[in-house]
Amino acid sequence: MDYTVLAKGITLAGCAIGAGCALIAGIGPGIGEGSAVAKACEAIGRQPECKGDVTSTMILGCAIAETTGIYGFVTGLLLIFVAPGMFMNYLG
Repeated sequence: MDYTVLAKGITLAGCAIGAGCALIAGIGPGIGEGSAVAKACEAIGRQPECKGDVTSTMILGCAIAETTGIYGFVTGLLLIFVAPGMFMNYLG
């Protein structure tokens, strides 16, 4: 029985499942940034004179939160396009 075909199938399935799990990481930053913007709008509505401070802090926090989504996206792309080729070289 030829187990290399089975091994290649399992490898491709693992890469696909891993990429799907990695791309789920985009949900968290979207929810977090939406919540941050909502709270910033509430703060500016209550005290309009602190608009500059609140806005700059909100933008910095959104940028930091967005890196999580970008890391997940890059990981997913690597698992889809790079990892299968590397694993297939090892399997022969």
